[in-house]
Amino acid sequence: MALLEVLNLTKTFGGLSANQDISFSVQEGELVGIIGPNGAGKTTLFNCISGFYPVSSGKVIFNGKNITALKAHETARRGLARTFQIYAASGDLTVIENVMVGCFMRTRSRSKAQAAAEEILNEFNLTGIGDVFVGELPVAVQKRVTMATALGSGPRLLLLDEVAAGLTPNEIEEIMANIRHIHSHLGIAVMLIEHVMELVMKVSDRVMVLDYGRKIADGPPRTVAKDPEVIKAYLGERFVREHQEML
Repeated sequence: MALLEVLNLTKTFGGLSANQDISFSVQEGELVGIIGPNGAGKTTLFNCISGFYPVSSGKVIFNGKNITALKAHETARRGLARTFQIYAASGDLTVIENVMVGCFMRTRSRSKAQAAAEEILNEFNLTGIGDVFVGELPVAVQKRVTMATALGSGPRLLLLDEVAAGLTPNEIEEIMANIRHIHSHLGIAVMLIEHVMELVMKVSDRVMVLDYGRKIADGPPRTVAKDPEVIKAYLGERFVREHQEML
């Protein structure tokens, strides 16, 4: 049984279809990259899966249960967590307090939430800055804190929305290492929206491509990157020429 099944999902805003009849599944422990042009419906899809938007039609099945009508906090309690494109950690809280917010999804005990948060900070090499206010940190570190906060809820599936956006090559490498650790060491399934192709192609087991709200490709990274429709819609011939060694 798949961990996540999305069945014929459609999301409309007035007369605009942001997602059109999208179906796919994610297996336990799988890492799936999602790519496509701006406005392709990638973040809308995450919002529908995680309960931030109500779907117009279709179903979302998580761990064998229909979660289509659940709100975001309810999906999080069932083991589905996410990050956002826009910086979402609270700058008014310290690093450990932010991570504890996620941990309170699992426990009402402050001491247990703090112990769990400290363990997560250690996983992300953030132990030295636990008492620093998040708003004082560089953007790259803030992004790692948002990932750590999402992990605090104890997810089986983590949705990451452009966590590498605006980062330097070295910072991207560090984020990539964090994603691999979450996936391989912690055994958490990951869905990743990203425009940094080097990251997507290197870490993903599978890549799904959206264009104008439709799924136009879904398969191994090398296969998807050579798909003529994907090249035309998003990657471009230049990308394929310049990244032959990666493909």
